[in-house]
Parts: sequence; C-alpha cells; structure tokens
Amino acid sequence: MTALTLSTAGAATLRADALVVGVAKGPKGPLAAAGAEAVDTAYAGKLAAVLEALGASGSEGEITKLPAPDGFKVPVVLAVGLGTLPDEDESYDEEVLRRAAGAAARALHGAKKAAFALPLDDASAVTAVAEGALLGAYAFTAYQGGEKKGSKNAGPKLPLAEIALLGAKPRDKDHKAAAERASIVAAEVNIARDLVNTPPNDLTPEAFAAVASAAAKENGIKVQVLDEKALVKGGYGGIMGVGKGSENPPRLVKLSYTHAKAEKTLAFVGKGITYDSGGISLKPAGHNETMKCDMAGAAAVFAAVVAAAKLGLQVNVTGWLALAENMPSGSATKPGDVLRMYSGKTVEVLNTDAEGRLVLGDALTRASEDNPDAIIDVATLTGAMVMALGDRTFGIMANDDAFRTSIHEIAEEVGEASWPMPLPADLRKSMDSPTADIANMGVRMGGGLVAGLFLQEFVGEGITWAHLDIAGPAFHEGAPHGYTPKGGTGSAVRTLVRLAERTATGDLG
Repeated sequence: MTALTLSTAGAATLRADALVVGVAKGPKGPLAAAGAEAVDTAYAGKLAAVLEALGASGSEGEITKLPAPDGFKVPVVLAVGLGTLPDEDESYDEEVLRRAAGAAARALHGAKKAAFALPLDDASAVTAVAEGALLGAYAFTAYQGGEKKGSKNAGPKLPLAEIALLGAKPRDKDHKAAAERASIVAAEVNIARDLVNTPPNDLTPEAFAAVASAAAKENGIKVQVLDEKALVKGGYGGIMGVGKGSENPPRLVKLSYTHAKAEKTLAFVGKGITYDSGGISLKPAGHNETMKCDMAGAAAVFAAVVAAAKLGLQVNVTGWLALAENMPSGSATKPGDVLRMYSGKTVEVLNTDAEGRLVLGDALTRASEDNPDAIIDVATLTGAMVMALGDRTFGIMANDDAFRTSIHEIAEEVGEASWPMPLPADLRKSMDSPTADIANMGVRMGGGLVAGLFLQEFVGEGITWAHLDIAGPAFHEGAPHGYTPKGGTGSAVRTLVRLAERTATGDLG
C-alpha cells in the first residue's frame, strides 16, 4: 500500500521525485490553481503561460510535465487539469480533486515519492485528494515479474510508493482524521480490486473464504463459514444448485462486525461467483474471458465490513458472501431443474447463467432471519443493466423509495456514479412458472428489473432492502482514467462504507 503523509514543508524544499500542482481551465486559457503559488513565483508569474505553450488547457485529468524551477528539490513538476475554474466563492468539486489526484498518481507509476500541492480548502478536500491519489497509485502485479534472475526484463513498474500532501495540517485533528479515513477506505477498495483481478484458478470459493476469514480475525470480526456439507444440511438449495457442477464446492461466509454502542444493524450481501461459465447454459465465445469478475459484489461487501471495523464505526455490520463457481459438468444444474431455496420457495431454473440471483436468494433469506434494520445486496447481476446505464454507472433498486434515494445521494457524494431504477410490479408475472413457485427468468426487456424483482421475493417481510447492480462499473476493460484502473475497480465499496458511516451517526435520511 502506498504510504501517505501530511507535510508542512514548502513546495520548493521537499525532496521528492515530482511535485504535483493543479491547472484550471480559465476563460482565456489555463490558470495555475491554489497550491501552485511557489512554482508560479519561481516562473516569474508565468506558469500558466508556460503550460499553455506546452499544450495544456486545464481540462480534467490532463497531464503536463515540465522541469522544476531552479532551487526546487524536485526534478519535475507535474501539472494536472482540474477543469473549469470554480466561481470565486466556490471550491473545486471533491470528485474533480479525487480524479485529478488519481490521474497524477497513475502518471507517476515507478516513482518513489511525490508531493501533491493541489487545492486543499478543508478536510473534505484532504479526503478527496488523499483518496484519489491512493486509488490512482494502484497496480495488480502479483502475477508479473516471474523472469529468471539475471533477465534483462526489469519486471512490472510498481505504483507510486509515497505521497506527501502539501498544505494539509498534520496537527489539525480534522485533517489527520480525513487522511486516516482515506487511507483505510482506499486500502480496502484496493483489496477488493485485488480479489477481482485474481485468476479464478487461485480464487476458488474455498480460497475466498480463507482470505475473508484471515482478514476477519485480524480485525476483530466474527466469521462463520458454511461448507458444502453445512449448506446441504441447512437447505441452501440455491447456492448448492449453482455450485454443484464444479469440483470447487461453494461456501457461504458470514462476517459480523459489532460495536458496543451501536443502535442499528446493516446487512450487506454480496454475489460471489468466483468464475461464471454460464453453466449448462454456456456463455458464447468472447464472453468468458472476464468472468473472474463475477465475485465483485462479494469483494465489495468483504472490503466494506473490514473498513467499518478499521474505522470503528458505531454500527453493527454483517457481511454475507455467497460464493460459488458456476461450471458445466455431469452434476451441474440443468435448465428445467427445480431448486428448493433456503426460504422453502421452489425455483424453476430456465437458464443456468441466471445464477447470481439464486445464490443471493439464499443469502438474502438467511440475512433476513437476523432482522437487520436494512439489507443491501451488491452484485454483477445483469448484462441488461449495462445496456441500460453503460459501463460506469450502477443501478439501484429498493423496496423503499426514500432508502433508494438516500443510497443514490451517498453514491454520488463519494464519487460513484449510480442511478435509481424502478421495480415495476407488472414484470413479476413474467417469472410465473407452471412447475415451481417462481422461475429464475422472465421477459428479456427490462431484464435488470426482473432480476431485482426476483431478489425481492427473498427479503424478509418488513425489512428495508436495496439492490445494487454493479455489472457495468465493477470491471473496467478500457484505458485507465482518473483513479480508475484497468480491471477490477472496487465498485460500491465507498458507497457501502459511507452508508455505514451515515447509519452510525444517525444521519441517514
């Protein structure tokens, strides 16, 4: 994990590999942002003119490098675009700062230390810059650099090793708390990313359960793991039905963080399909290569529970990881089979590639038995949601409109794009089955909403519930941008953590 420090050193005196400053898009060209004063002075007040001559415009995420002025202890100044200059009485949007810091950190992969002198008007800005820089300073290198000793290949370029925030106040309790929170949250987001990026031959349900168990014990979180024998005995027909076609049997993991003064309990439920072939309803060619990411919901839940524990939040948080590998074999569930779920409800399986809702159905019923104040499930559930919202925005469905609105507001606050989606009652009829209580498929149009309606069937009566379909943003296949890397993104972790924080303080609308 990249180290983070708050520094009172001047921009000219701190020794580092680079100094990061901001450049805004002004009405007549680029303008140096707050934090860049020392560099601007050293350039005789012409930093903006120099940047413009180098092609800089101040557009968001734009990177421009130039030699540091004489007398500076850094060799390079990296100017990162902040977009349109805010009005005189306004500050930069936190997400703008987060993305800019992330873009700068990515551009400095391979460096040992960088000083960030971006606008820091308050503790919220400290959180945004710190979080963005730590999330941008990420690379998944666990499977790289395996050349024999003496090879000319230098191995993978490692992320920026140390970040010093200039302008932040290490003795200010709010600034210090902001930096500590950013470090914890970013670390857990990056762990979720690592899990999503791990090849499925190494991250089986059993292996994922072992990772979760080890982290739980390190952080004072109670853990319970149900193996295949316990799942059969307990009647978890959905999880077993999905996992029985694989030689790697399923698991259901319960993580319980409690606080002595907590008045509320949240249950987070994560879809953890460690590899999804589609089962007997095999995915077509070209759709299998990234299916290691189908456990991103469980990774987000796991990371959020650990973060809540590390932050010491005054709320009880229970995480449920529904882990299975969906494979075709002679023992796999077949289209037409009927599964008896943990709730007792029977499900006709019309498509074995609609497996996430089956494992979640069991986990939602079990989570409901503990009668939490709210349940939030997170899943890479449907391609339909990607068609509806694209690959950067997740959908939010809920059985309570106010709760759905609150989660949407929280997600936007922490910089995770989301959109409220309905649960149209008329679509429920499309899942009627002549054989079982319900089918696992309905009409194709509105398929993401149909999946949400299926899940709602397994939520306990009177319990507030929301469903986050992160199929789009959970795994990024394009070029990195801002603090978002290629591969696993850690989608929904920050939303879940902020929801837990709001619940702990009684500030949830």
